[in-house]
Amino acid sequence: MFGKRSTPCVRRGRTVIAAAGTIALACLGVAGAGSAQAATSFSVKYTVTSQWSGGFIANVDVTNTGSAVSSWTLSWTFPDSAQKVVSGWNATLSQSGTQVTVTNAAYNGAVAAGGTVSFGFNGAFGSANPVPTSFTVNGTTTGGTTTTTTPSSTTKTTTSTSTTPSSTTKTTTSTSTTTTTTTTTSSSKPTVASDGSGSYVTIQAAVDAVPSNNSSRRVITIKPGTYREIVTVPSNKPYITLQGLGSSPSQVVIIDNHGANNYGTFNSATVFVNAHDFTATNLTFANDFDETNAGSGTQAVAVNDNADRGIFDNVRFIADQDTLLVNASARSYFVNSYLEGTVDFIFGDGIAVFNNCSIYEKRSSGGPLTAARTPSSHTYGFLIYKSTITGAVNGTTQLGRPWGQDAQVLFRESSLSAAIATSQPWIDMSGNTWQNARFHEYKNTGAGATVNSNRPQLSDSAAANYTPQKYLAGSDGWNPIG
Repeated sequence: MFGKRSTPCVRRGRTVIAAAGTIALACLGVAGAGSAQAATSFSVKYTVTSQWSGGFIANVDVTNTGSAVSSWTLSWTFPDSAQKVVSGWNATLSQSGTQVTVTNAAYNGAVAAGGTVSFGFNGAFGSANPVPTSFTVNGTTTGGTTTTTTPSSTTKTTTSTSTTPSSTTKTTTSTSTTTTTTTTTSSSKPTVASDGSGSYVTIQAAVDAVPSNNSSRRVITIKPGTYREIVTVPSNKPYITLQGLGSSPSQVVIIDNHGANNYGTFNSATVFVNAHDFTATNLTFANDFDETNAGSGTQAVAVNDNADRGIFDNVRFIADQDTLLVNASARSYFVNSYLEGTVDFIFGDGIAVFNNCSIYEKRSSGGPLTAARTPSSHTYGFLIYKSTITGAVNGTTQLGRPWGQDAQVLFRESSLSAAIATSQPWIDMSGNTWQNARFHEYKNTGAGATVNSNRPQLSDSAAANYTPQKYLAGSDGWNPIG
């Protein structure tokens, strides 16, 4: 492992069961939770954007047509008991029976007057997939009606230049001032499918088809399967979303096996994300290069992340040594995700928040989880927040070591298992002493969360300045959390 940073940087066929549908309803809301606010109104649009045998994708837009609120809760009831939310992004979704509850979309928990927040989810259904006909926002429900059209409908087709499936939309305004109904027909064809059933066979081909300097979100949907390829999202193609269509992130795997012995550490990555406002959801990024076949100290990166305002939601990152590289240009939010590796497998000089993530040290001899190289001029580096840390063997895993002397890493309110080397969870690296780095913990729990002189703790007053929102705000006030 030592000296690794001197390595040269050589640089599902399926049957369509029913058509997709969209419903937009207006409903009257009440004050947001925890605040005294005047009543306000919302419009809610639920759109099935893609559907196949037993599965579908839905996007939901919540628009505030009244006064600002600081928080909100949206709920609906699925018309069919077999309909399920499988995984979501940009919001917290839960389901009890047929009832679905959504709280504070990740992009914006507070909704300004006229503001819209959007989230989505992968769903499953049985013999039918009817669109919900009523929604509840902050306790008040308004009913509505919807009409679906089949792919053979005579509805006029509008050609789309997007890499996502093209759709036809017909909007009908009801006589009520509070209810509108929108009908959408959408192709069930995924953007990418390795079996040829999609618009493209490779993910890179779909990325290449996105216009340069695009200014709107382009969603590339990926059919379940294993995609062995190197994928590069160039810097002039922002606002791209890679969205897995499986029932879990393990069903869509983007993988290759480049190692640093031939490509250099940085260029060994399977996926290079160089454009701002990139999003990935419900898939796996992996590098299966076996470091033991090339000798100790050989890195193999899964993702080389240069994305400012990047969001990785319900994503798995799997490799051995150096799984995830977060570069200086990156300001990225990792949520509900899984990271696995052996040594320094979260590393780099960028800003990254890991919220509600699972981090697993798989090597029997353990190793450091992080290797930050935060510049001295930057207040923030890596924040591991409300996450769970586990390992293969107890007492062998370090929280991190400083790749650069000013490395900044905080493990905050996380569950640390017995895998942590409790007496010495921070260690030196290449002449950089851990005591001079900016390493801290705050209110961690679990068998690995003991406190001693080798484990600096953040004070309550200091912790107020080290929240996920503070890490990610930057100069533009970006807040993907709400």
